[in-house]
Amino acid sequence: MFTPVAEPAPSSAFPPWLERHLGMKPDTVTCWPLLADPVPAGLPTPVSEDLGSLLSLDAHLVRNPAQTFLLRVTGEALAEAGVHDGDLLVMDRAVPPLTGNVVLAVVEGAFMLTCLSRHAEGQRVMPLIEQNDARSSSEEPVRIVGVARWVIHRLWPGRHGDG
Repeated sequence: MFTPVAEPAPSSAFPPWLERHLGMKPDTVTCWPLLADPVPAGLPTPVSEDLGSLLSLDAHLVRNPAQTFLLRVTGEALAEAGVHDGDLLVMDRAVPPLTGNVVLAVVEGAFMLTCLSRHAEGQRVMPLIEQNDARSSSEEPVRIVGVARWVIHRLWPGRHGDG
């Protein structure tokens, strides 16, 4: 059986208890309210209406502003790494790529998202694009142009821009 969920009041973007804590509405261009206590997933917990702070998504997601860009993912090839079709990645060109990172690489002039790994001798390698793909046997060096620092998933109403 499902518990009914109260519909939010359409007149305000923030609940009254949050507006009381803030004294005024936050600047939603630069900062968003962050609750003081983490909320457990799947388990009821007593409600804490304490506001921890205001969080700037720019400051939280972007470490190197001059070296950061965003990209939209297409395809499910990196689903095991938590990256799905339609996701938005925050990419950083200043971060050195490490084993296990999702990276944006240039392979024969084309962009490719992939995960870095190491072979038995310890050298960093990228998985082949496809065994039958002509680019997989290229002698041209692969250039890494960015490391994914954050992935942003759309959860509702749909992940593929429907509504």
